[in-house]
Amino acid sequence: MSLDLSASALGRSITADDVVDTLSFFDDWEQRYQYIIDLGKSLPTFPDDLRTDERLVRGCQSQVWLEVAHDAASQRMDFGVDSDALIVRGLGAIVLAAINHRSPADVLAFDMEDYFARIDLLKHLSPTRGNGIRAMVARIRAAAETAQG
Repeated sequence: MSLDLSASALGRSITADDVVDTLSFFDDWEQRYQYIIDLGKSLPTFPDDLRTDERLVRGCQSQVWLEVAHDAASQRMDFGVDSDALIVRGLGAIVLAAINHRSPADVLAFDMEDYFARIDLLKHLSPTRGNGIRAMVARIRAAAETAQG
């Protein structure tokens, strides 16, 4: 079974700026966490046969799988993320809103730490969740470096 990464709204109709704007409307982190979880629910279903060791992101508290597709003709990268934890799936969706359907150069140029600071994210995650999201970003950046050549 395959995963249609091109169908995701993340990075297209839902961007990093949209995430920042939406999160700013909520008064407390309980509401923000719910939004993050809901974003994760919007991710395409990850087939079981893609939950392999080579797609597993090391350094995460939960199990996280990452699928990467690079279309050399359009110079666009699309990503899929899945996790056994709803909040981590949502954190993956936040990352994808910023870099999905972008060129490898754009993925590498995006300042993820600044994005996380703009939404005040890392202060509200446990250290292991923070390390996990950084491991996911590092894996995505490595894929972009490979795609860029």
